[in-house]
Amino acid sequence: MISKTTINNIYETARVEEVIGDFINLKKAGSNFKGLSPFSQEKTPSFMVSPAKQIWKDFSSGKGGNVVAFLMEHEGFSYPEALKYLAKKYNIEIEEFTKTPEEQIKSDLRESIYIVLNFSNEYYVNNLIETDRGKSIGISYLDGRGFKLETIKTFGLGISFNDKKSFTDHALKNGFDLANLEKSGLTINDSKDFFDRFRNRIMFPIKSISGRVLGYGGRIISNSNKVAKYINSPESEVYQKSKILYGLYESKSFIVKENNCYLVEGYTDVIQFYQKGIKNVVSSSGTALSSDQIMLIKRLTENITVVFDRDQAGINAAVKGIDLILEHGMNVRICKLQEGEDPDSLAKKHSLEFVKDYLNSNSFDFINFKASLLAKEYQEEPIKKAEVINNIVKSISLIKDPIKSELYIQSCSKIMKISEESIFQTLSNLKKQKNNRFRNVNSKSFHVIKNKNRTDDSVDELYELEKKIITILILYGEKKETFNESILVFSKDLEEIKEKNKYVNSRVFEKIFLDLQQDEIEFANKEFRDLFNILMTEYQLNGVISIEKIIPKLSNELSEIVSSIIMHEEKHFLHNWDKKSIYVKRPSENVSTMVTETILSLRKLLVSRKIESLQKKINADNNKSILEDVMGYYHLKRLVSSKLNRVL
Repeated sequence: MISKTTINNIYETARVEEVIGDFINLKKAGSNFKGLSPFSQEKTPSFMVSPAKQIWKDFSSGKGGNVVAFLMEHEGFSYPEALKYLAKKYNIEIEEFTKTPEEQIKSDLRESIYIVLNFSNEYYVNNLIETDRGKSIGISYLDGRGFKLETIKTFGLGISFNDKKSFTDHALKNGFDLANLEKSGLTINDSKDFFDRFRNRIMFPIKSISGRVLGYGGRIISNSNKVAKYINSPESEVYQKSKILYGLYESKSFIVKENNCYLVEGYTDVIQFYQKGIKNVVSSSGTALSSDQIMLIKRLTENITVVFDRDQAGINAAVKGIDLILEHGMNVRICKLQEGEDPDSLAKKHSLEFVKDYLNSNSFDFINFKASLLAKEYQEEPIKKAEVINNIVKSISLIKDPIKSELYIQSCSKIMKISEESIFQTLSNLKKQKNNRFRNVNSKSFHVIKNKNRTDDSVDELYELEKKIITILILYGEKKETFNESILVFSKDLEEIKEKNKYVNSRVFEKIFLDLQQDEIEFANKEFRDLFNILMTEYQLNGVISIEKIIPKLSNELSEIVSSIIMHEEKHFLHNWDKKSIYVKRPSENVSTMVTETILSLRKLLVSRKIESLQKKINADNNKSILEDVMGYYHLKRLVSSKLNRVL
């Protein structure tokens, strides 16, 4: 167990904007930060971070909470693992968790695989760095490929020896379960025997953006033609190759700093670029570029430079990736290498200055790239030229930004020597065809279907009102406001109830507390009830609340509720309304009305529910006294309704 003092130290030291900034490109938005959601594919930022409150909120998925909650959501960490991650990041001493083999077996599948993979990485690294066999075989091989020891350690490279089951035997001796070794992809079980998947290979660990090992790429050390040059881990609970980019963990901060990401093909391309000093580089590891991979980059930068080999396979890969990148609203450039060159050899042969200059001077936008592919052919071939233009216009049609689109049209017009009007017309036709296809797929003949099982969507009004009260307490509880109080008094003849108004200055939390106490109202929702008690205790003891101090004490459920409430108030910063001369009125400008309206609405709802409950008893018992109670509650409801209408 981690001591409470250590946990408090972690919460006090960790900065939510710094931690989340390791995973997402955050930009200033007022007193907060905003960025693209890591939990959904979006093109407009809906993710907000509050440094003042040390919380975050993702409006696209509804998730939110503190720094620990983010790590648990984003990385799948358990609570202790999230704390350990933060402790390591901020150099805080923490008591290490130790798990027995029995506890590892009982862990859920994902956690078991993570543990196995972490253990395997330590094993392969130790083989390479610490053993004579590893040094003589592995280090000498990597040295011959131009890898420095510092780089080897940075990327966590290791070696699997040419033994049938050395890793599997080692893992079993350390208490690991054979089934989990198989599910991790490290061990193959063919029902007759089990053995290591990776043998006689340099091991390239494939990591998540937070640095957890997800799988491996294994490069054969010998020059045998009988075995595959590279083999990769099979997909598992933690490893889906289309959702991972090799080198992203090591390169993420440099991608943000440079505001550009170089996309290369292989593991060694990434490592050689990084070692040379081009550290904002990742690889799709031989797979076709996917939407998930593009979104990983987009959270860090809007700019991608695709560096590809000048063979047909490299050209095809670059062409296929361009439209997908454009479709995600990103800026893409393509760098063509010399014939027979790849990023690995380019970095090894030349200085950093030469490589940087080469990348800058040989990177083109997609129009220049596509035009250059058939440059010689289209000059004298009108049909070929038309095909190239149509191909380029098709790519332009994917761009959502009208300004970018028009600039590309102008560029295409100059390069291809064709009028802008013709390109605009072609673009318009393409969009019409796309819209027609969409309508044809989705349209059906109009007819009415009577759905006997249809149920109306309904809003839980009590839940919303209780949430509103909690929201007011969190955001405005300590404010002093003037409230128009209503007092019900009898007339002199005692036959009529009259209403008397007076203005009272009060703090918001006191007003709410007294009103709810007066009506003997208790929250129906358990989470809101717990939050109400916590907030009232803080207000009554200190007169104010400190969200950043309260949050660490809350459960994940309560933490998410609080962060949602706080960040919802700041949501308008996502759209920069003020800069557009659109001034949105904020709730803080009329707190007293909001408090009065909410309390009255809650009273009205509870009275209505009481009337419904009594009416059921009347139908069952035909009781005259109950009927009188109902009439009394109806009178009270009318009074509350009239007051509510005046507030509105």
